Amino acid sequence: MRKAGRVVAEIHEATRAAIRPGITTGELNEIAADVLANRGARSNFLHYQGFPAVICTSPNDMIVHGIPGSYVLSEGDVISVDCGAIVEGYHGDAAYTVGVGEISDLARRLIEVTERALWAGVDQLVAGNRLHEVGRAAQRVAEGAGFSVVREYVGHAIGTAMHESPQVPNYWPGTPGPMLKTGMVFAIEPMVNAGSFDTYVLEDGWSVMTADGQLSAHFEHTVAVTEDGPEVLTVL
Repeated sequence: MRKAGRVVAEIHEATRAAIRPGITTGELNEIAADVLANRGARSNFLHYQGFPAVICTSPNDMIVHGIPGSYVLSEGDVISVDCGAIVEGYHGDAAYTVGVGEISDLARRLIEVTERALWAGVDQLVAGNRLHEVGRAAQRVAEGAGFSVVREYVGHAIGTAMHESPQVPNYWPGTPGPMLKTGMVFAIEPMVNAGSFDTYVLEDGWSVMTADGQLSAHFEHTVAVTEDGPEVLTVL
C-alpha cells in the first residue's frame, strides 16, 4: 500500500504542477494516466462502476466525482483532483483542492479549512481510539470556520479494494464506531462546502454539486493505523 500511495502522490505532484488557466481537465487526466503507465500501476478509478477516467476533476461548486473532459480552467477557479492507484493488488486513494491563479478570500479560506479538517481527522487514527472520532474532529474544524460538511459522501476503509467497510463519516454520526487497531487502513476525505451541505447529482450520474451553488473543497489521504500512530501512505 505504500507503493500504491507513492504513485498517487506522484499523480498529485504532476497534476498540481500543470494546473493553470487554459488547461483542460481532460489534459490533467492524460498527465495522471502517464504517471500510472510509467510506474506500472493500474487505475482504480477507470471503469469503476463505469467511470470513464483515471482521475476525478471537480471545479468550483462541484464537490466530487467530476468527469475530466473539455472544461477549461480559468483564473479564479477552484479545482479538486481525486485519484487512485493499484500496485500488486493494493490500493491508494487521495485528493487535493487548489486554486487556479488568483482566487477569492473565501475560496482560499475554504481550501485551508478543508485541509485542516483532513489533518484533524488523520490525527484521530490511533490504536485504541474509536473510528468516528475522525468525523467529530473534521466537523469541529469545518463548522468552527462557518462551513458545512457533506453528509452523503464519506471516507472508507481501503486495502485490496478501493472501497471497503467500514465507512468513515466526516462528521459525528452519533455513535463512536469500531475500535481502531494496528494495521487498519482508511481513506480519510472531508468534503466541505462554503454554504449548505445539501447536494445533487448531474445527469451524467457522477458529478456531485452543491445544492446552493456555493464552492466546495475536498482533501483526502490514505492512512494506516500503526504502533507509532497514523502513517500517511499517499505522500512522497
